[in-house]
Amino acid sequence: MKNLFKKYISENNTPKQTITVEDKQPDNRRDFIKKAALGGGLALGGFMFSPIEDTLAQSTSKVNRNSNPSELKITDMRYCVPMTTVGRCPIIRIDTNQGIYGLGEVRDGGDVRYALMLKSRLLGMNPCNVELLFKSIKQFGHHGRQAGGVCGVEMALWDLAGKAYNVPAYQLLGGKYRDTIRLYADTPEEEDSNVFSAKVKDRLQDKGYTWLKMDLGIELVKDIPGTTVNSNFWKGKGGQWNDRPMTLGNTKHPFTQVQLTDKGLDEIAKYVDKVRTAVGYDVPLSSDHFGHFDMNNIIRLAKKLEPYRLAWMEDTVPWEFTEQLKEISQTVDTPIATGEDIYLKEEFMKLVDAHAVDIIHPDLSSSGGLLETKKIGDYAQEKGVAMAMHFAGTPVAFMANVHCAAATENFLALEHHNIDLPYWPDFVKTVDKNPLITKGFANVPNSPGLGIELNDEVLKQHLDPKDKSYFVPTPEWNEKRSWDRLWS
Repeated sequence: MKNLFKKYISENNTPKQTITVEDKQPDNRRDFIKKAALGGGLALGGFMFSPIEDTLAQSTSKVNRNSNPSELKITDMRYCVPMTTVGRCPIIRIDTNQGIYGLGEVRDGGDVRYALMLKSRLLGMNPCNVELLFKSIKQFGHHGRQAGGVCGVEMALWDLAGKAYNVPAYQLLGGKYRDTIRLYADTPEEEDSNVFSAKVKDRLQDKGYTWLKMDLGIELVKDIPGTTVNSNFWKGKGGQWNDRPMTLGNTKHPFTQVQLTDKGLDEIAKYVDKVRTAVGYDVPLSSDHFGHFDMNNIIRLAKKLEPYRLAWMEDTVPWEFTEQLKEISQTVDTPIATGEDIYLKEEFMKLVDAHAVDIIHPDLSSSGGLLETKKIGDYAQEKGVAMAMHFAGTPVAFMANVHCAAATENFLALEHHNIDLPYWPDFVKTVDKNPLITKGFANVPNSPGLGIELNDEVLKQHLDPKDKSYFVPTPEWNEKRSWDRLWS
């Protein structure tokens, strides 16, 4: 036996603990005996005199072949900016000293610099300490897209931790409740009723979606005379999506004094009737993007649409107007949802505690990432409130949502906003080779981390024309130049 062991050592005089294909770091003989034999729970005497097959099996049974988690260090943050139907969706990559990396995403329409500014606070840190790092950087996030950097980093850290420990991200959140994730898709924007009906049929019957959401409101009737009051004042001052100061798009709902007339309500109801007729009543139908008008007009609209049994009305007034949301939700029969722009759990808790909403609707890329969003869902569940999830980015953030949804019990459905973008699924490759989506449901992977790898060839074809860089080093973001502590 001793001779066999000596022969093994002579043939393998630099035993290795495999870390990654890119970064193999050999251990010396003493470390091998110490880590493999004793770490496997086998006494040294037994190690020396057992059959070689048993010795090797025992000594390597608990070796993590993905990495050495306790010695991981963050070495770089790199990025690319692909384009989707909603515009820029920056993807970040956090690199480590062991060759493994984590993928995250800044929220759609956000600036990659929200994430890059955090790099100097992460360098040299162990990415497996996810909550510690999150607490150190969360002060640099805020509501809406300003949360994108913190949330993108948090995604990448869970991807890294999962790869380091060789488990899916959902396992690190406490395990999964489901193997597939129900998705909801947008209804097509088509004026031709025949084309519209054909596309709805494709979503439901061919693609297998079981939940849809539509945009409706003053954008539908803005060109029809007699449907609104005070809208002429805002003409030439930007539409609903303008964010310049003193435009309609950047004026909160109670302050526009835009109103819907009875004719306007009738026209919107006609549109909803068309959609509901095409969809049927077996499929939940949600609604969004009403435009900027006040609580009283939302209540009038909601009552007009009650016969169509909408699954929810989303973001009827800005989320911070808790009392107004409570008034709306207690006055109408249609469920009220909000939350896609809220950062961190505390503001969700206020809404839930006040019974201001029937459904919380966080966007994981704004709400704080995987763990924070699960905490939000768990808190809401304790108070009898369900959680749907808003999403409009690339498959990187999509898979972060999938893992979070798998780990959160009161989850309803996750948005898929790029159903008509043919190259969208090809931005990534799944490690387990399963498709991202099967018949309207996302597949929950059992692969480490988020369970995806980037498809470089496809991503490079769809980069932001203003920034064609592709995961190049970013040394200009290495230096920390501020004192961050918030207390004395």
